[in-house]
Amino acid sequence: MQDLKMASSCACSSDKKKEDKDAKLKQKMGKIKNKLVVMSGKGGVGKSTVAANLAAALAMKGFQVGLLDVDVHGPSIPRLLSLSSEKPHIEKDYIEPVPWGRNLWVMSLGFLLPDNREAVIWRGPVKMGLIRQFLQDVAWGELDYLIVDCPPGTGDEPMSALQLLGSDAKSIIVTTPQAVAVDDVRRSITFCREMETPILGILENMSSYSCPKCNEHLDIFNTGGGEKLAREMGVTFLGGIPIDPEIVRSGDEGYIYVKTHPDSPAARKMMDLAEKIST
Repeated sequence: MQDLKMASSCACSSDKKKEDKDAKLKQKMGKIKNKLVVMSGKGGVGKSTVAANLAAALAMKGFQVGLLDVDVHGPSIPRLLSLSSEKPHIEKDYIEPVPWGRNLWVMSLGFLLPDNREAVIWRGPVKMGLIRQFLQDVAWGELDYLIVDCPPGTGDEPMSALQLLGSDAKSIIVTTPQAVAVDDVRRSITFCREMETPILGILENMSSYSCPKCNEHLDIFNTGGGEKLAREMGVTFLGGIPIDPEIVRSGDEGYIYVKTHPDSPAARKMMDLAEKIST
């Protein structure tokens, strides 16, 4: 009988802790006006580049923005923002995100790894626990936007992010034009619908290329795949971002493309996306 009482007490204590955590998470998320999850069913489509530049573009427009990298196995946001050497300040019950500029705050597992060559070998529940901690314990404060950069696919990380962010989260799905990418991105649309997550639209990255010397227009990865998929699935098409080698260089060297190349066609497309989202 005594063992039964102790088990009942432990169960009640566990339930109380969960309720407290859920209340804290709800309170934190309630201070964020807009939650946008950038995702794709296909890797290598430039999803993290889009997330970083979109967050920076919104911050440059004067909004208070958070950027959360939940790619556990390949966190690239710190490099894209030239923040690889930064470490967040951690207290007992909160974590301070790393600032970039005046209006943008960033959090990534990449800040916490002792060695960037170290492999992260985690199963689903551990990943969900980390994402919960980043949403619940990071001192995001009052934000206009929280941009969440997910790894490719429809696995643990995007599922956990959408579940924890709440029903008002929305998704932006990134693709490239070729059919092999579009096939996987179609699954992302189905995933969002099964998760009952509204889709803001599909963004086609690497959609075309114009030679800076001769102005010849080349469709290196084909073109129009994202727009065609949007029509097929009844989703808004957010436009196409052209190929620019400077986007690659900016990511490698850690400077934000929309800030350093504001007059380029690709940067204007990214700024147009920020404008569409914020109006």
